[in-house]
Formats: sequence, structure tokens, C-alpha cells
Amino acid sequence: MAAKPSIRISATITKATVPNNETEIKLAVPDAAAGRRLFRSAGFRVFKRRVLEINDVFDTPGLKLRRGALLVRVRRAGNVATLTYKGRPVAGKHKSREELELQISDAPMMSTILGRLGYQPVFRYEKYRTEYCQPGARGVATVDETPIGTFLELEGAPSWIDRTARHLGFAETDYITDSYGRLYLDWCSRQGLKPSNMVFHA
Repeated sequence: MAAKPSIRISATITKATVPNNETEIKLAVPDAAAGRRLFRSAGFRVFKRRVLEINDVFDTPGLKLRRGALLVRVRRAGNVATLTYKGRPVAGKHKSREELELQISDAPMMSTILGRLGYQPVFRYEKYRTEYCQPGARGVATVDETPIGTFLELEGAPSWIDRTARHLGFAETDYITDSYGRLYLDWCSRQGLKPSNMVFHA
């Protein structure tokens, strides 16, 4: 008898507590080179090298999760695949919400399991991400190159986010708390395009 395909799920240990709260903002920059210069000038160093992330967002046929401001996502970044759940955002100048993540060994199988449970892929978005860290600081900073522009992300304690944004030359009025899905829909509206997936080949 042929062996049944299996999937191994292991808890990510990079987060301090479970459930975990994600607090972050985005900042628009002209291009990746500008973002890299800003981080270097603020003492940041590359922590994880540039990698293509392919993100598949899942939902019910009636988009129940989207209507509830919830998210279930399967992400592939190089050889690492992750299953993510994000809760409803809390209103504020930063984007703050519950985030639960598991590293998975087989992204296609995880997608199949979600399909069996009644979820289907409703949106794919891609970005090249380079992750930075600052010696002695607990926050994480990234340069995200997307098909609709380049953004810096700052994730950490609210005080660290505000302090770092100021050091980089940004004001609170520059903070972006929308998801990449929302930013993509707004971009399509401005361009007069019908939304589909936020991918580079398109």
C-alpha cells in the first residue's frame, strides 16, 4: 500500500509569547536603494537577505474572513513556508493585531488541507523582502519591494516604532497601517485597473 502524504507542523520559536500581538507600520520610500540607505544611516544591519515571498490568502467562498478583518495565509519565502492567522486589527496610529504562526514543511499540502476545510485562495501577493535589525533593539525592520512600490516596515513596541520612524526622517502622518491587499486595491483604483493578484509577472 502506498504511503499517504504527510505534513509536519512545528511551532515557530521566534516569538516570545503565544498568542502574540503584532504591532507595525509601513512607510513609503522611492525605491529599495533609498530604503537601504536610510536603514544603514540609522545603524541597521541586514539580518535576513533579500528573498522572494509568495503569499496566498485563503477565505471562504463568501469572504467571511475578509468581512471580519481576519486573515489566514500560507507564505513561501525561499525554503521556508509559514501558516499565519491574523486577528482583527485594533484601531490606532499603529497597526496592532493578534498574529499566530507555524512553520510548515509542505505548503501545497497545507493549501490542500485548507481547501478540504472549505477555504480557497482568494488573493496572492508577492514581494522581495530584506530584513534588518539594530544592535541592542528588539524591533524588526524590513525593505519590501512590491509590484506597487517599495515600503519600509517597522515592527516592535510602539515606542520603538515611533522613535525609529523619527530617526529615519518620517512623521506620524507618514504612517501606513493598511494591508498590502488594501494598498493593492487602492493602487488598482488609481490606475483604472481591475484587481486580480499583486504579482510581479502581471
